[in-house]
Amino acid sequence: MFIGNRWFASTSGQTVPVVAPAEGIVFAEIAEASSEDVDLAVSTAREAMDGTWGCSTATQRGRLLMRLSALILDHAEELALIEARDTGRPISLARNDVLVTARYFEFYGGGADKLHGETIPYLADFFVATQREPHGVTAHIIPWNYPAQMFGRSVAPALAAGNAAVVKPAEDGCLSILRIAELAAEAGFPTGALAVLPGRGATTGAALTAHPGIDFIAFTGSPEVGELVQIAAAKRHIGCTLELGGKSPHVVFGDADLEAAVAAIVTGIVQNAGQTCSAGSRVLIERAAYDRVLKALADRFAQTRAGTPEMDLELGPVINAKQRARVDRYIANARESGVPLVATGQIHPGAPPGGYFVAPHLFAPVPEQHPLAVEEVFGPVLAVLPFEDEADALRLANAGEFGLLAGVWTRDGARAMRLARSIRAGQVYINGFGAGGGVELPFGGVKRSGHGREKGFEALYEFSTLKTIIQKHG
Repeated sequence: MFIGNRWFASTSGQTVPVVAPAEGIVFAEIAEASSEDVDLAVSTAREAMDGTWGCSTATQRGRLLMRLSALILDHAEELALIEARDTGRPISLARNDVLVTARYFEFYGGGADKLHGETIPYLADFFVATQREPHGVTAHIIPWNYPAQMFGRSVAPALAAGNAAVVKPAEDGCLSILRIAELAAEAGFPTGALAVLPGRGATTGAALTAHPGIDFIAFTGSPEVGELVQIAAAKRHIGCTLELGGKSPHVVFGDADLEAAVAAIVTGIVQNAGQTCSAGSRVLIERAAYDRVLKALADRFAQTRAGTPEMDLELGPVINAKQRARVDRYIANARESGVPLVATGQIHPGAPPGGYFVAPHLFAPVPEQHPLAVEEVFGPVLAVLPFEDEADALRLANAGEFGLLAGVWTRDGARAMRLARSIRAGQVYINGFGAGGGVELPFGGVKRSGHGREKGFEALYEFSTLKTIIQKHG
């Protein structure tokens, strides 16, 4: 654990094995933080808020974030290798993740002193102004699918706004986060501004979200755990942001640039072995273009390959044996229920037999209410459904419980805008798709995909609270 700019073992002495997904072998151990460790981290963060960190200026915080960004870039290859081994992702994807992580700290470093209040015209003998203040000590529950990136996405705006951050990364993906925390101390962040507590959700995560010293919670993960986090926040009347996944649709019309659409669709679903909340995991194709788009998808799917990080293929393994079993169940259920399997990718023959590899699978047509059409598989599995016209496309796009991302592919600008404004999702791309992309772009969901916004300037609002100051001057 990393608390107060120092390494600690868990007070309980408990550890969690770290397994390399590409090999299925244990290669390290991490501490499992206990409730006592959570107490220490939160109290140290509170001391920082009452002391040096709480008194820091926005400009000082911004410079520290910029310094950390530079250190991440200085150690980019080291961090990429850590991330690739820990998560199994292709090395080129791990390298990109590190660059994006650095960009988060750069972006919010530049934004720290831009978080302004405003003056409000009121009565003649009053002066009224608002100012943005930090919540205090913020808790961050980070998922395993993009550890470094998600750390930057959640923690950088919290620190920029002046909060002290206590982070619980997922036990399946936390090594890069621990190293970045060490770099933060090297950058000059004062004692207590940042703590990282690895451990399991049921122990460390539960203790952190229920801790009375936490003032705000940021969580990314499953809807089921998100409900528990929101309940924990509600019991203490504190705020939270929740990003809970999705079943994001691509809506493809016959007049679209089909080559560009097919490339983006396949890349989006195989990237990170489909373990991306915003992956476009269902494709809605206009009936008139259905056959030719499906053939193009199938041809491209058949060329995808899963392998080890150093093979640097289209995808790596899924994160662990439990996740592989989950994805395999969806695939088996689809085949047993008669959903046509149109194409599959390959697992490289040189991939270790103990690795958690899943070949990409393309199913079409998928019935509207089939689990593949409505549930988040979180694996390299793509569901294709036909639609008749624009109204039918909108109906299918808005079907289901999730509303995180959507893509609309058409050269008809008016139709694209009608759909973009009518689809219920936090982000809608037109003639493009950026699963998880764009540090500057506000990101979050509606419906069961959660609430609150991360990324962009909106995140600074989420991690701060507004105070109104009213002065009567006579």
